[in-house]
Amino acid sequence: MQQHFHSNGKLLLTSEYLVIDGAKALALPCQYGQNLAVETMDEPEIIWESYTDEGKLWFEAIFTIEEDEIKNLPYQSEFQEEKTAQRLVQIFNELLKMNPELFQKKGYIFKSRLEFPQIWGLGSSSTLLNNLAAWAKVDAFELSDKTFGGSAYDIACAQNSSPILYQRKSAEKPLIEKVDFNPDYKNFLFFVHLGRKQNTRESVSRYKKLNQGNKEKWIKKTSEITEEILKAKDLFTFEKLIEEHERLISDVLELHSMQNALFIDYPRIIKSLGAWGGDFILATGGSEERKYFEDKGYTTIVKYRDMIL
Repeated sequence: MQQHFHSNGKLLLTSEYLVIDGAKALALPCQYGQNLAVETMDEPEIIWESYTDEGKLWFEAIFTIEEDEIKNLPYQSEFQEEKTAQRLVQIFNELLKMNPELFQKKGYIFKSRLEFPQIWGLGSSSTLLNNLAAWAKVDAFELSDKTFGGSAYDIACAQNSSPILYQRKSAEKPLIEKVDFNPDYKNFLFFVHLGRKQNTRESVSRYKKLNQGNKEKWIKKTSEITEEILKAKDLFTFEKLIEEHERLISDVLELHSMQNALFIDYPRIIKSLGAWGGDFILATGGSEERKYFEDKGYTTIVKYRDMIL
């Protein structure tokens, strides 16, 4: 019998980076996610296959199940990547520690398939972790802490189907509150993919090395802006809050915002998202503003209503 699991992708609208240190963040679960199919077999092995959103196999591996450890089994395959295999070994061994009976006397075949292109950066790792945690019947936040780290807002998005207010302090359970963020101006919001992938873990590492002297002030201010965005009734107010948020995070990271770095002549407002410099940006405007990006060669432009749950 085959088991099926699904997790939603994510976008972080506010408090990027500072969410790691306890800022309130507005997080947006996406319509695109990742599916996982699992079936048992008699051999004490794990057979893993990963597929793209187009159904093409991009990674496969075989792991052996030993008494108290999962090990990678080297074999010849054009779809085997050592870095990905080692990451899965780490995850499976953590799952084994959290649920020691998980692999007793049986093996498994896993088939994972994304619903979005890998370069989009909507949470290929978090959706995978959440699916595996659901299968293993363990806490996904604990699994995230032991493997990928970070704020784990992406795990909260994986588990929810509407916008959420997210806050996490130290190792405590996070505050996850479903919020009504369905603004009348959402038809004037859209996402543009910049055509490059940013390594979130490297970006977070850089953030942690910055001068943290004003951290509490930054956290307080971004949390306040998050609350104000939830109350914004019109596009003008939303844009002003986004401008303020961009200036603040730009100061925190000591980086130019995406608008100042790449789109200084854009007539409306751009919001940098996630790890600044890659993946998606949020822009305000209508068809004329979308054409601005099309004329610059950006081919992946997704309306808010087609992206967010």
